[in-house]
Amino acid sequence: MKFSIITTTLNSSLFINDCLKSVQEQNYDNIEHIIIDGASTDETLSILGAKRKQITALVSEHDKGVYDAMNKGVKIATGEIIGFLNSDDFYASDEVISKVANTFKDDPYLEACYSDLVYTNRIDISKNIRYWKSNKFIQGSFSKGWCPPHPTFFCKRSVYERFGNFNLNYKIASDVELMMRFLEVNKINIRYIPEILVKMRMGGISNKSLKNIIKLNLEILRALSSHNLSKNPFSFFCYKIISRVKQFLLKSKI
Repeated sequence: MKFSIITTTLNSSLFINDCLKSVQEQNYDNIEHIIIDGASTDETLSILGAKRKQITALVSEHDKGVYDAMNKGVKIATGEIIGFLNSDDFYASDEVISKVANTFKDDPYLEACYSDLVYTNRIDISKNIRYWKSNKFIQGSFSKGWCPPHPTFFCKRSVYERFGNFNLNYKIASDVELMMRFLEVNKINIRYIPEILVKMRMGGISNKSLKNIIKLNLEILRALSSHNLSKNPFSFFCYKIISRVKQFLLKSKI
């Protein structure tokens, strides 16, 4: 079973080495690492050039944003399973891909899986900030504000081929809309792995400011409407607030 891990970069020189090392150190051999760079102007391309032997494909050109870059990665991916690892994220251990592979091998009908994620301090990754503990998917969960952490989402390439890629009409929530489309609308067969597989540095696009957090959630509500899924903005935002508070409290239990 071959995995395609797609990483999008744009001026990512500070942390891209950790991401590359994280993939390189996996104890699972059949992995292609695809890097889609948005024409970086810092040292990112120099770093990638020095590590070219461990990168399966490297594309560097201007794009229409992170989701356009992700679509480019999906288009050239050859693996049976596709996963995304952001340029400042890293896997929690060297056994992550092996565990995901075994999950798929256990169920030949499985189409996707996801797990838990931890947010760390941007500089000191030993400091945990939030623990995004997910749970089993139940139909209607997206309407209530639930969503699996996208960097932990591994999905068969055939699902993208059947149900489409990232919708560029969503600037900050296209990953949520895609998972909503796969899980809620098309009801793919999915499984939850109840452990931390990915660590993410704080400060990503969706959580770097209050403005972006509000924009993200408004886009999610728009996505619910576009798929004719029920929504109640009041209960939706209440769930989001309660969930976020729990994530900060749970960090002490890691």
